[in-house]
Amino acid sequence: MFFNSYEFIFLFLPLTFIGYTILCRYASSRSARIWMTLISLFFYFLLIPKYLPVLLISIGVNYLFGSALIRCVHGEGSEKEVQNSKWNTKSALLFFALLFNLALLAYYKYFNFTIVNIDALFGLSIPLQDIILPLGISFFTFTQTAFLIDAYRGQVDKVDLLSYAQFVSFFPHLIAGPIYHHKDIIHQFENEENNRFNVTNINLGLIFFAFGLFKKVVIADYLGSIAGVIFTEVHTGGVPLFSDAWIGALAYTFQLYFDFSGYCDMAIGLALLFNIRFPINFFSPYKTTSIIDFWRCWHITLSNFLRDYVYIPLGGNRRGEFIRMRNLMITMLLGGLWHGAGWTFVIWGGLHGFYLVVNHLWRKTSWRMPPIGGWAVTFLAVVVAWVFFRAETMGDAIVMLKGMIGMNGIVLTSYTPYAEYLSQFSIFIIGENFMTMSAESTQYVIPVIAVSMAIAFLLPNLVQITKEYTPTLHAKGLEKVVQIDLAPWLTERIRYHPNIGWLFILFSVSVIGLMFIQTTSEFLYFQF
Repeated sequence: MFFNSYEFIFLFLPLTFIGYTILCRYASSRSARIWMTLISLFFYFLLIPKYLPVLLISIGVNYLFGSALIRCVHGEGSEKEVQNSKWNTKSALLFFALLFNLALLAYYKYFNFTIVNIDALFGLSIPLQDIILPLGISFFTFTQTAFLIDAYRGQVDKVDLLSYAQFVSFFPHLIAGPIYHHKDIIHQFENEENNRFNVTNINLGLIFFAFGLFKKVVIADYLGSIAGVIFTEVHTGGVPLFSDAWIGALAYTFQLYFDFSGYCDMAIGLALLFNIRFPINFFSPYKTTSIIDFWRCWHITLSNFLRDYVYIPLGGNRRGEFIRMRNLMITMLLGGLWHGAGWTFVIWGGLHGFYLVVNHLWRKTSWRMPPIGGWAVTFLAVVVAWVFFRAETMGDAIVMLKGMIGMNGIVLTSYTPYAEYLSQFSIFIIGENFMTMSAESTQYVIPVIAVSMAIAFLLPNLVQITKEYTPTLHAKGLEKVVQIDLAPWLTERIRYHPNIGWLFILFSVSVIGLMFIQTTSEFLYFQF
């Protein structure tokens, strides 16, 4: 039961909202919070029943470690008297807490990956385990890891079990983020004002949820079917020509964009229904003019986590330029490995680490690229990296990239009347007959990619459209991020106002989105 299912939209969500509203009005805010915690755990149970105990154990163990760290840091007595004993105890608590989280993540996410590589390296035949990845394990593990480190640093004064359990399990964020901090969220749960019926937040929540659903089921799922056909044929031995390779790469580029953007919008909308504001997690990353700015706008909470808990502890930029570049590479390689247990993800992370190194070195020179050039180079670099991210193997990625630069033959798509003639021309130039790959129901793929590009490149995002109502946390900091605005008149003119026009837009987008729900498909970030 995902956000993009009829069961969630017409059964789970209304019952959850009604129960929460009734308890807020006729019982107590604590009762309403208990309801939200239990219903969030029930939501997780409906997804994968057998892994609810994993989530509960993770919450319980981390709460115990976190509470112990808080008592250790804020215990009685002068700091000078207990500094040494506290330091040892505090460090030990954090070490074993992080060890528990890393061991949990390593077993479920990386055990078989490790065994495969050990077998290949030493010629062994260690059997693989039948392990199904618990949904959201990376997100709820990282969320709790951030809490533990903040507690260790003395940034958490207190937390009770209910607040902590609700903080970790809150269903709008549980499966695919955002990775938020206790200081941003727990006080919102505990604030009595947030337990009141808020028409403005409900309107905003419905807008975000409806547009997110539209992005997912109308755009992302269709592009995913095209990308899936092409990448699957490559994996089974097909060789894509120039046009097919670019269609596959661009289809996946925008599938991932609208899939993750749609999820982030839906999560924001669901949280707003309960008067909770999430930290912003996605801000038109394909408009950025550098890789540095791309990572300030793509999966923002993960980028901040890697910066605060990996890059800065490694030394950041405090110990010279070489160490800074090393730290960037390590951080991005770990970021790639976080996304998936596979070498293609590691290469993807390494590519972005290399991009960041080049970007930082470029900024130290006197050379400057015009914004349109920076945007084009950044987008092209991102597309190339996504090929590794999507490919099943390194060999598949190389075949796709060769197709994208014309090494497999240059021809229009296999569903154009000129394909046969241009294929013959390709044979004459290349010397081999590479057949174009056909895909069912692909006659609309180029128009859909074009529309996707227009939306991503030209239109403002929902946070910008609704910025007068502050739907998210920390959005103002993104105003300094350099982005290209190809249609400034649209950015300035499109603004949300609660009127008949927006009611019609909401109704239309909702109906179209509901009509396109056929077989419920996972959001791509659920698998990470």
